[in-house]
Amino acid sequence: MRALLRSLACLLAVPATAAAQSEPLIAPLWKDGAPGFESRKDEPEVTKDWWVRNVHNPSVTVFLPPANKATGAAVVVAPGGGFRELVFSAEGVQAAQFLNSIGVAAFALKYRLPESEGSPYTMKNVQQDAYRAVRLVRSRAREWGVDPGRVGMLGFSAGGAVVAQVAYTSGAGDPKALDPIDRLNGRPDFQMLVYPGGQVPDMVPPDTPPAFLLVGLDDGAGCDEVTLALFGRLLEAGVPVEAHFLAHGQHAFNMGDRSSLRAVRHWPERLADWMSDNGWLGPRETRE
Repeated sequence: MRALLRSLACLLAVPATAAAQSEPLIAPLWKDGAPGFESRKDEPEVTKDWWVRNVHNPSVTVFLPPANKATGAAVVVAPGGGFRELVFSAEGVQAAQFLNSIGVAAFALKYRLPESEGSPYTMKNVQQDAYRAVRLVRSRAREWGVDPGRVGMLGFSAGGAVVAQVAYTSGAGDPKALDPIDRLNGRPDFQMLVYPGGQVPDMVPPDTPPAFLLVGLDDGAGCDEVTLALFGRLLEAGVPVEAHFLAHGQHAFNMGDRSSLRAVRHWPERLADWMSDNGWLGPRETRE
């Protein structure tokens, strides 16, 4: 009887253990808090329904695909929210889950929010967070089973402007930095922008990472104009780019699941096709 009870206890313990193991890891970008704002590290975030606010300790939430599906590719996901809040559930967690389904490790980024009430932050801090996120993923590539040469970024709305902060500059690390993470390159290897906002750069360097663009032409928030202008700049610079301009969809259709339009509902498949066609989902080739 005792043996039977022990066996039952073990069986009952398995789901709890499995659930604990399935909880995503939250990795702060800096161990002691963001440089210059370390004193705010422990201020709690505010989360309600679909949004997150009051981000003072920027982080990535780590979503790893099953080992038998992992391709070695990785994507840092920057949700939108107008720099006032983060649409973290629909444009962070759900995006990461989709990427996991195609074998991609995903890292949902909580970056600082310059437009929130009373914010002490600027776009320089946002850029700092984006660079650091890419560098952090590369620094822990072996631990997380990713190829440091296949780390991209996916940005929605304001998150597209986050990607722009790091995609059009060299991203070179500081070889003399005391923190070894800051010695790594912070520029993504590829970029994927969904109804991106922000300013279009006057000039796009020819070595800009390959790009995937997608927007509804009835966006209503001006992101269609941003996407069209950016598409032109990328073409002029000779940067590999694939663009999808949907006739309908409006703004903030997230991962498409709330829409009745087939083109909107299936847009993530177009992103997966682009990643596959460009070799980002190819055989795993983890490098130091």
